[in-house]
Amino acid sequence: MNDSELQGLKKKAAKIVADLKKLFPKSKTALRYSNNWELYVAVVLSAQCTDKKGNEITETLFKKYP
Repeated sequence: MNDSELQGLKKKAAKIVADLKKLFPKSKTALRYSNNWELYVAVVLSAQCTDKKGNEITETLFKKYP
């Protein structure tokens, strides 16, 4: 992927995020996280268990592997 293609993808992603923020201005998640990587991991885990259980797991996981 060249720089031009990467910039195009970033622009497209930014528009999608802006559109989602307009549609869901007060959206929240029950998942606990402190950065985008932790959110990604928490979302993947939440597909396999409840958000409550995912929060229990990620609390320990993120402390051990920051």
